[in-house]
Amino acid sequence: MIFDQLHIVKNLPKDDYSANTKTRLCLLPILQGDTSTGEVIAVVGSCDALGGWSHQKAITLHPSEGDTGTWTATVHVPKGAVLNYRYFKAFFLESKSAGGPCQVIVNVWETHLHPRIMAPTAAHQNIDDGHFGIHNGVRCVDSGWLTCQTEIRLRLHYSKTLPVSITKKKFKKSRFRIKLTLEGVEEEEEDEEEGHKMATTLGISMISAGEYKSRHSQPECGYALEPGRWTEYSLHTMDPDNLELTLEFFEEDLGEHVVQGDAQPGYVGTACLLSSSFLESGKDIGVMTLPIMGRNSRQTIGKVKVDYLVIRPIRGQQCDMSSSFAKYWKKRSTLDVGHRGAGSTHSDKHHRIRENTIASFASAAKNGAAYVEFDVHLSKDAVPIVFHDLTCCIATKKKKNDKTLELVEVPVKDLTFDQLQLLKLDHVAAMNGTDHREMEDEDEIDEHQPFPSLSQIFQAVPENVGFNIELKWICQMKDGAWDGNLSSYFNMNTFLDIILSCVLQGGGNRRIVFSSFDPDICTMVRNKQNKYPILFLTQGVCARYPELMDLRCRTTQIAISFAQSENILGISAHTEELLNNLNLIEEAQSKGLVVFSWGEDNNHHETRRTLREKCIDGLIYDRVGEDQLEQPDIFQVEAQHSFGEVITEETMKSSSCSCYSIPCSSRNLCPSSKVRAGSAESDSGLSSS
Repeated sequence: MIFDQLHIVKNLPKDDYSANTKTRLCLLPILQGDTSTGEVIAVVGSCDALGGWSHQKAITLHPSEGDTGTWTATVHVPKGAVLNYRYFKAFFLESKSAGGPCQVIVNVWETHLHPRIMAPTAAHQNIDDGHFGIHNGVRCVDSGWLTCQTEIRLRLHYSKTLPVSITKKKFKKSRFRIKLTLEGVEEEEEDEEEGHKMATTLGISMISAGEYKSRHSQPECGYALEPGRWTEYSLHTMDPDNLELTLEFFEEDLGEHVVQGDAQPGYVGTACLLSSSFLESGKDIGVMTLPIMGRNSRQTIGKVKVDYLVIRPIRGQQCDMSSSFAKYWKKRSTLDVGHRGAGSTHSDKHHRIRENTIASFASAAKNGAAYVEFDVHLSKDAVPIVFHDLTCCIATKKKKNDKTLELVEVPVKDLTFDQLQLLKLDHVAAMNGTDHREMEDEDEIDEHQPFPSLSQIFQAVPENVGFNIELKWICQMKDGAWDGNLSSYFNMNTFLDIILSCVLQGGGNRRIVFSSFDPDICTMVRNKQNKYPILFLTQGVCARYPELMDLRCRTTQIAISFAQSENILGISAHTEELLNNLNLIEEAQSKGLVVFSWGEDNNHHETRRTLREKCIDGLIYDRVGEDQLEQPDIFQVEAQHSFGEVITEETMKSSSCSCYSIPCSSRNLCPSSKVRAGSAESDSGLSSS
């Protein structure tokens, strides 16, 4: 997709040469790279002269005279400094406010784990950096994130009901092809020269089990809808509340209804959508029902249901360009991930450490867990808290002298952080008598206190312990029921902005991987920030849990297609379907995806051994290493040795596994017979080891 008809700033950021020349060196970076209309190449780095890793303060390069493929710039840097830097392609637009920073849309940027480095000594020096995206012989680039633009997704699918309903008898049996067209804006600006505008772009993606097509243009008459396929239109715009869009309907079977010589054969009607309706609804996610107007009359011939998602830039937090782990993963032996820390309290009636507490995470870490997995959502006063369920069960006394307790289920989102700290609670299952145990009267020790804040977890758990942070969101079952009986929740953009800001500020050098059962959460996390990866959690086909409404959640195969289409790190699949089809692990990995697994079956040693033999990347289970003495995790062991992988005792009993992939464009042969896409530079969220 290309941004054209841009109002580009006339004076792009340039280096300030006001400092004493005796303390600064003059460099001339030279880079080869192709750009689209209006796009420029810029350099950003670790010193103030290179923008301090801020895309808004980056130095733009300029095409060489007579050679549009060569880009150069004059940069003055501190003398004697060792500098790290990266190149990126972007559009630089004028500020919305007078004197404010320019708006920068990052299209593509270099994401090597180790950025380019220079330590210049000469007063004037040329730096030949070869080709954009290639460093040390490896090409590694990634798409940008939302900096100032907004992304709108419009989706047509069969998750709940038929997306198109026809009332006109003439077209009752017709099959339609649909094309989305951007007609323009609802209200034109008075000042056509206003410099912060850009052309809105439109692309289409389709996913189904086993295949996907991502971000491509539509054929002249659009695509037909199919029950097993998710069709999604993506628009990038600076004017998200002012777009006029039309869905055009064409008969797929051009038979007797088609008039000979018709300039638009098969065209039967149009549905109009105004993006301002999203703003008016007050929601960034929802469904709109639009009338389909006939071609030759003002009569409706039916209606279409359009599922929409609005993704806005993260508020109050600017992502820097110093590092990115969104698509990095270093292959090693299977990682042990502590489920809710030391394990689910309610799966083991004799378990003494409460799940999702500081004590639980510390216990898992002592027993060798490389990561701890936990759920994060928000309290009523918007504090990110760690707790598994969407609701909690609190106890109240019936009468003053009555010692019996009455259990009441309360949504976590309806209680403030301080209120949550005062609760004595039980699991919701206790309400129906399946998991009731006496509540302890003594006060909880701090590290055993439920509902710790995410900030407290960052401070209390050693940085060598990785975090697998599940972003909790409501799910709808195929029968229409909602998880926790909650059909409404937070604004998704606001929810994620608060949690992502907390993680970006407190993450440090910790390994962090997000995950979520909600595919829209996965999409938003990938587009709102540029640092951390996310896994799509899927229960797939299983007997243990009810089927979900969302088409993208129903099978592991379609989850794989979704992960590929959204260019996320991988999937975290339910073990039940993996055991029924172990080839899914190799299939996903061959497509460049990381594969974790979760589920109660993982608590069995034989299940873990089977999955390790299939080279699975991570296993989430209870009570990691409790049958052994305290031991360091695999990352600590690697830090103490110069050689590569260290295989745990459980893995050594299985077949050797050292295959893996990295999501850079180059492909390297693995020690095994398999080839997987990717880069072996680092794992997610930390420096290399």
